[in-house]
Amino acid sequence: MKKNKTTQRMAMFLLSAFALLFLVLAGRFLFIQASGEVAGVNLKEFAESKRTDSYTLEATRGKILDRNGMELAYDQPTYSIYAIVSEKYSADKDHPIHVTEVDKTAEEIADIIDADPADLKERLQKGIDKGLWQVEFGSAGSGLSQDQKKKIEALELPGIQFTEEAKRFYPNGTFASQVIGLAQRQDGVISGLTGIEQQLNDQLAGENGNISYERDGYGFKLLNPNEEVSAAHDGDNVYLTIDQKIQTLLEDTLTQVDEKYNPKKVSAIVMNPKTGEIVAMSNRPSYDPNDPENVENWYNDAISNPMEPGSTMKMFTVASAIEEGKWNPDEMYKSGSFKVDKDTDIHDYNQSWGTISYLEGIQRSSNVAVANLVANKMGEDTFLDYLKAFHFDRKTGVDLPGEIAGTILYNYQAEKISTSFGQGTTATPIQMVTAASAIANDGKMVTPHIIDKIVDPDTKKTVEQKKTEVQAEPISKETADETLKILESVVTSKHGTGKPYKLDDYSVAGKTGTAQIPNSETGKYMTGKENYLFSFLGMAPADDPELIMYVSVQQPELSATETGSEPVSFIFKNVMENALHYMDISPDQADDKNEVSEKRVPDIEGMSVNATKKALEDTGMDVVVVGEGNKVATTSVESGQTILEGERAIIVTDEPTMPNIKGWSMREVLELGELLELDVETINSGYAKTQSIKKGTKLNKNDYLAVEFST
Repeated sequence: MKKNKTTQRMAMFLLSAFALLFLVLAGRFLFIQASGEVAGVNLKEFAESKRTDSYTLEATRGKILDRNGMELAYDQPTYSIYAIVSEKYSADKDHPIHVTEVDKTAEEIADIIDADPADLKERLQKGIDKGLWQVEFGSAGSGLSQDQKKKIEALELPGIQFTEEAKRFYPNGTFASQVIGLAQRQDGVISGLTGIEQQLNDQLAGENGNISYERDGYGFKLLNPNEEVSAAHDGDNVYLTIDQKIQTLLEDTLTQVDEKYNPKKVSAIVMNPKTGEIVAMSNRPSYDPNDPENVENWYNDAISNPMEPGSTMKMFTVASAIEEGKWNPDEMYKSGSFKVDKDTDIHDYNQSWGTISYLEGIQRSSNVAVANLVANKMGEDTFLDYLKAFHFDRKTGVDLPGEIAGTILYNYQAEKISTSFGQGTTATPIQMVTAASAIANDGKMVTPHIIDKIVDPDTKKTVEQKKTEVQAEPISKETADETLKILESVVTSKHGTGKPYKLDDYSVAGKTGTAQIPNSETGKYMTGKENYLFSFLGMAPADDPELIMYVSVQQPELSATETGSEPVSFIFKNVMENALHYMDISPDQADDKNEVSEKRVPDIEGMSVNATKKALEDTGMDVVVVGEGNKVATTSVESGQTILEGERAIIVTDEPTMPNIKGWSMREVLELGELLELDVETINSGYAKTQSIKKGTKLNKNDYLAVEFST
């Protein structure tokens, strides 16, 4: 009896405990149902988040273009391939969405993506055996082009899918690469690492957007997906002051010099001295940003490699003396050597000139002449003031990353005197060009810039427009004009060291430089015929320069009969002459035997092809008709334009065909390309030798024309 009572009590206890637990659980369920929350978490929101997919809408990085709209850098779509290998997502057996034939799939894809078929088979089979949903094909299956994607899609292989990803592309390879820079994908985002890509990364990058929607257990969007979209804002487009045609001329000549002379370094800048716009800039070694694995030199040496400039510095010494009223071109001095102090003498490279005028001394590039100007005419302190006025003590402010200013070495008497002829003190090419802009631009020194404008890609509105900025006026217009005349005589005088830089059609004002190179191991200057920095800083036309150009070639390999001026003058003459013609700058000089009269183009508006041809021939022009059409589409000359007798005129008809351009100058070929909107690639320099499009071939916009030139 006692046992039964104990059993009853235990049963009642367990029943009560169960009832209590039931009430607690039921109450909890009722609370959850009423409140929709567990531990502060909203269950509805939690469920929505679990079945909601969210993706980033990547903004397209802005383009980098030249001054005329030629694309220099842009995002190019690339594709990665993956394969769905699980059968459970193929609801329709007649239309499977998974790989059904491993061998066939691997073999057909391998040929297109240049992969090992056995490797692809192994990847696919492992994925199937492990019960994976999808597999990828490694590095061989990524970075595919649109052409490869289309070829794979044409195979109609079940289970093969693609993901798209943007990659930065540089269509011209090494073209201005150290200016444009490099952008690469890092942590899923394309970021600028060097050059303009780095300088304007925020403007180019834009802002990513986002899209989210609800899906079912199989990953498919619900009928009512509660989709939310935040649109991406693409990056701004950046227009540079670089001119594709002039930059191409520069790249071609630098490549030729690099191949022939194997110099340690080459740098060149072409700038408009009136505006500060850099129309071309390049260096060697350079690199192809599409292939950044093998790069010799990341730096833009034109702005980041200070070197002793040598005798190009003498133009600023002379300008300073003129401004101070201490210059007399007819005054005589004894050349050869100059005693700085009891321990230091400086010498001219030729000590047999004897007593000559200061003007002849500058023409001959006499170190003693400028040493006298500083030590005995101006004074070292005054000269230092001018060096600072020309901003040799600071950066130019060019809108590129990585600029490094040179250093004025001015502690001891010997350093002060040697600075007058460019030894000891260092400067970068961009500092030299900037300082020289004062001489070429009526005493006004402009800030160099390579960014022209920034444009919103959606509205096409200009977000920012660069303007000309005068940063200093170290000399007067009168001093600048007189300095230009002196520098012109350096090129034209029978004594002038600048004779190799004389152009056929344009006068040149400039100064040569042959700078010694310090030996980092010994602390002394290197010796030997080739161990110099050979340079030229020139402006043309001499009386009112439209372009200023600095060229330096370091340690070229020269033959027994060659001098350092040969690679430098080859670059300067080819680029400057052709660039001025391309810019339609009227020639200001010609040999007497080649003198021709100027004429004006008659009114040719609305004329037929034959009538236009006759009218132009009557003015003495050499007329080329492009095509067999009866109507004039465009011409290389306009009504009322001043032309030279014998100049070539191009008439493009409404049915253009390729003419024979053998013997044409580079300027004429580039002009033809502009008129026909062709994609022109020039090889070497001189006059056209071969053309990739045969004579008589029908021409279309954007056709590719390669032209090889020969001297």
